[in-house]
Amino acid sequence: MITRTTSKPLGPFISTCLRQSSSSSRHRPLLQARALHSSITKACLFQRQPPRSPSLVANLGQTRHFSSELKFGQPVHETHPHLLKAGEVTPGITAFEYHLRRSRLAALLKPSEAALIASSSITYRSGPVFNAFHQDSDFHYLTGFLEPSSLALIEKAGEEDYRFTLFCLPKDPHKELWDGPRNGLDAATEIFNADAAHPIHDITHLTHRLRAFKSPAELTLMRRAATISSSAFNSAISSPTPFPSEHALHAHLTHHMLTHGCEREAYIPVVAGGPNGLSIHYTVNNALLRPSDLVLVDAGGQYGGYITDITRTWPVSGRFTNPQRAIYEIVLAANKRGIELCTEAAQNSLDQIHHACAAVLRDGLRDLGLDVSGDAMETLFPHHVGHYVGLDVHDVGTWSRALRLTEGQVVTVEPGLYFPGGDERWPVEYRGLAVRVEDCVLVGKERAEVLTGGAWKEVRELEVERK
Repeated sequence: MITRTTSKPLGPFISTCLRQSSSSSRHRPLLQARALHSSITKACLFQRQPPRSPSLVANLGQTRHFSSELKFGQPVHETHPHLLKAGEVTPGITAFEYHLRRSRLAALLKPSEAALIASSSITYRSGPVFNAFHQDSDFHYLTGFLEPSSLALIEKAGEEDYRFTLFCLPKDPHKELWDGPRNGLDAATEIFNADAAHPIHDITHLTHRLRAFKSPAELTLMRRAATISSSAFNSAISSPTPFPSEHALHAHLTHHMLTHGCEREAYIPVVAGGPNGLSIHYTVNNALLRPSDLVLVDAGGQYGGYITDITRTWPVSGRFTNPQRAIYEIVLAANKRGIELCTEAAQNSLDQIHHACAAVLRDGLRDLGLDVSGDAMETLFPHHVGHYVGLDVHDVGTWSRALRLTEGQVVTVEPGLYFPGGDERWPVEYRGLAVRVEDCVLVGKERAEVLTGGAWKEVRELEVERK
């Protein structure tokens, strides 16, 4: 069993791993550390293992010989003698001192315990623009290893001994060409004195291959999240009293989902009155709702860690105007067409479904007499029609939308039309309208299951009497 001993949320931590060790304690000979005071040397009880690679000689006090072209993920004495003295792992701190720190930590552990320490991760300011990296202080203190995406395991091995294992990124010439040198596995043992080193690999693409297909247990949770969220939408749509503001409508939806069993909102919802819906991810949700407007709501709840994603658009007053109804019915038709195509037998990908829905939207607008030539559709329908859903709203991001859908996947189908207010290509009665209809759909072999089918979307369901 592993017990977290710090309270750093979503960050590096030290864990105490309770386990029965089958390995016997091995005695380490006396450490020798050149450039250390002789009295310190005499006080030391252990010696690190001998070097494992003749190209990297890095015991605590011995001279290390490197190729002039060999580079590391951080300065070492041989490459940066102006920053580090011989025997130092980081400026001013020797390999011997790092060893003592680990030894003292091991001495504090019970015989069946081990310490697992995680490095910091790279954080990003915006897109690919990363923030300056700063190593987790505990990891730095115990290892001197200044790279991200690393783990240190310190296992107690007898009364006066320990084993130090470092998990880190391996050398990779292609990635180092872009991101700079890495220390690698040899340096982990020969410079940082780990007893063993193992590579860490990004397995996201592998877990996404598994997560892309939902188990019966996962689908039970997703159906529950969809049922509660659909009920919240219906409660808001059928309210006999109009909501005065986006904020009030947001609060109603959240209250309903949480009091009916959802753990939390799946994401910050979009509650957009009138032209606010032209912003695809509008989340300010603080404007007044005008009776003449539509309100576009993109919201969902989370249940058992799994989310649902629903968008509905309805008239604030309880009645569509003719132009509003015309645009809404086009979007609804595209939504239904996309759902029909979500079967394994249809052999479609989300990209293909996107094009099919876009064709329905285009044809519907032409039937209204609107000009959809040139870049009109890119303006009116600027986003993709769907994405995968599961533990995340945009689930399994490495799974391509160009792949054919297979039974057991859950996707969204969310066509929309958005008429910019100042664009004179469109008749004035359509300007400022924003309509989107979104459902979560389980891909079947011959038939799709609309998980969010309980949320009203027919015109007759959306038109209600309000006081």
